[in-house]
Amino acid sequence: MGMHRINKMPSPEELQQEFPLSGEARQIKKARDEEIKKVFTGESEKFIVIIGPCSADNETAVMDYLGRLAGVQEKVSDKLLMIPRIYTNKPRTNGAGYKGMVHQPDPEKAPDMAAGLRSVRKLHIDALEAFHMPAADEMLYPGNWPYMEDILSYVAVGARSVENQQHRLTVSGFDIPAGMKNPTGGDLTVMMNSIVAGQSSHNFIANGYEVNTDGNPLTHAILRGSVNKHGNNVPNYHYEDLARVAYMYEKFGLANPAVIVDANHSNSGKQWDQQPRIVQEVLHSRSFLPEINSLVKGIMIESYIEDGSQPIGNGVYGQSITDPCLGWEKTEELLYKMAEHV
Repeated sequence: MGMHRINKMPSPEELQQEFPLSGEARQIKKARDEEIKKVFTGESEKFIVIIGPCSADNETAVMDYLGRLAGVQEKVSDKLLMIPRIYTNKPRTNGAGYKGMVHQPDPEKAPDMAAGLRSVRKLHIDALEAFHMPAADEMLYPGNWPYMEDILSYVAVGARSVENQQHRLTVSGFDIPAGMKNPTGGDLTVMMNSIVAGQSSHNFIANGYEVNTDGNPLTHAILRGSVNKHGNNVPNYHYEDLARVAYMYEKFGLANPAVIVDANHSNSGKQWDQQPRIVQEVLHSRSFLPEINSLVKGIMIESYIEDGSQPIGNGVYGQSITDPCLGWEKTEELLYKMAEHV
């Protein structure tokens, strides 16, 4: 056989016992979850900002970044509701490259997924307990959800995963918002069908059990741009794109119409320094049409301590080793401007 067993993974129950969430942290997360939910249901007019490194590759730098973010959150809490990106699973287009902390808790060492799961759970708990901002992560592997279900406040399903049935059905059992990205090819119908699936109840096999789900009414759209057949980036954050998604929500008859706009990836052509301009345009579109204002609940930004990106092993503190990110000084300036204009 071509598949070789390396290590037996700890069970979710074992990992939760090894790294338990304190009672205080549970209450903090519960209160924050309720705040976030009210934005998606329209009960709150706060603007969500899902922000942080492309990949959480270094616990010290990530915690440094989150401490800075928490300081800004405190000052703009009446306008912005920040959900830090602690992305520990990274999809790779051709399977090569750094796949995130779950695979390699140390990017310069060999993969160790048992150690990776421990590092990921510890980082999320440390961040929640230190800064009182439960985080977002990408669900690359639906089977990993039980390890994280008590600590995450937002989950994104990526452009390469959004058509996968197991991802869609797993989302239907969440009680937190789940963002479904448009696929890399850009077909918005695919994205809308994934939202239908996420909002519906299902019966399926998950982690060794037959399960029923209630459906997740907080499943929603993330617009991240696309790539056409010639390999060119095609943004989908413009006014016309947002108006089209508003129409599609009405056509599909879905609960809680909501869009998060991803300011990087194919919307920026991975030109990290274009993110502030894209945010500004999205905010302008919201101010122009009430339907878009109520539809667009937030923005997603890739941001770290230093501008740009670097190869693994280069050693620049707080600089991304995957997609390039907006540095902290520009990020801080952008957040305060956003708070003035939402």
